Amino acid sequence: MLQPRIGDYATSPQSREERFHNPRPPGPGDLPESTLRVWWNFLFNKPAGTVPAAPVPIQRPTRAELDAAPDRSLYRLGHSTVLMKLRGQWWLTDPVFSERAAPVQFFGPRRFHAPPIALDALPPIRAVILSHDHYDHLDHAAIRALGGKAALFLAPLGVGDRLAGWGIAKDKIRQFDWWQGTEADGLRLTATPAQHFSGRGFTDGNRTLWASWVIQDGDYRLFFSGDSGYFKGFAEIGQRFGPFDLTLLETGAYNAQWPYVHMHPPETVQAHQDLRGRWLLPIHNGTFDLGMHAWDEPFEQVLRVATERGVPVATPMMGERVDMNAPREGSRWWRAPAPAAAPQAATAHAARAR
Repeated sequence: MLQPRIGDYATSPQSREERFHNPRPPGPGDLPESTLRVWWNFLFNKPAGTVPAAPVPIQRPTRAELDAAPDRSLYRLGHSTVLMKLRGQWWLTDPVFSERAAPVQFFGPRRFHAPPIALDALPPIRAVILSHDHYDHLDHAAIRALGGKAALFLAPLGVGDRLAGWGIAKDKIRQFDWWQGTEADGLRLTATPAQHFSGRGFTDGNRTLWASWVIQDGDYRLFFSGDSGYFKGFAEIGQRFGPFDLTLLETGAYNAQWPYVHMHPPETVQAHQDLRGRWLLPIHNGTFDLGMHAWDEPFEQVLRVATERGVPVATPMMGERVDMNAPREGSRWWRAPAPAAAPQAATAHAARAR
């Protein structure tokens, strides 16, 4: 696939020799010894339980309910896609609405559930907030569809170049290095460090930057991790911007062979504590089969560790409204389908290999 041209970001402290780098390079044991073996196991040696055995329950908010939702309402739409109402406007993170998180739609990780809100049913979006360019976070079809619905696209360096190459108007795109940001309608949004990588093909690895995000709404502070391994940057972000009222932190698609780029559940809880967070809402789970663990393990393990450490965890069903001012634990919806009589509950077909 021909990729859009990426600009020259040689002046970025994260850039060397036309590639972006993490502050700490991977050490022994941080990355797989054989990438080929990882892919072989991922494709052909999956353990049992990585895909739900029954339909995943979701809730489907109506447009009237979205319009009536108070400020600081949040809805998980799947994986790392989160819809938030702040200052009377809607803000959307890492929108992925396609059936598969892959370069093509006939092969690759398939959704466990339909998006609780269809792409064409979304309300007008004030800004799309992007963490990096991997397929499970940057969906080409969704971006093209949002081109006329979203007023702004906020992205790390180079990711905005991809959007421009896909036809998004350049005057809608804002690109940022770490610790840079912007204000929009009273919100302050800052791109902050993460320990990850980027690329959508065989030759463009790390040509674009990856980032987490701090969102400040007056005295309310929210953290969105994107993807990251555990690193000391969480403590620095916590010192600069914390304490956080709510942290949206990845826990899912982890493995002992790649701890450098994804956090295990105990690290997710530790990152939350480093950030000086109050409520933790785990993301990057429950939608795609991207790891070698059971699909529901991230929920169970992060809850186990958080309970041991006295950390409150919100686990909303996909499409369920979260009051950001007063989150609650939520049901253990992944353990069994929602009751048939539950209002506005709907199910989608579980992904199965065909």
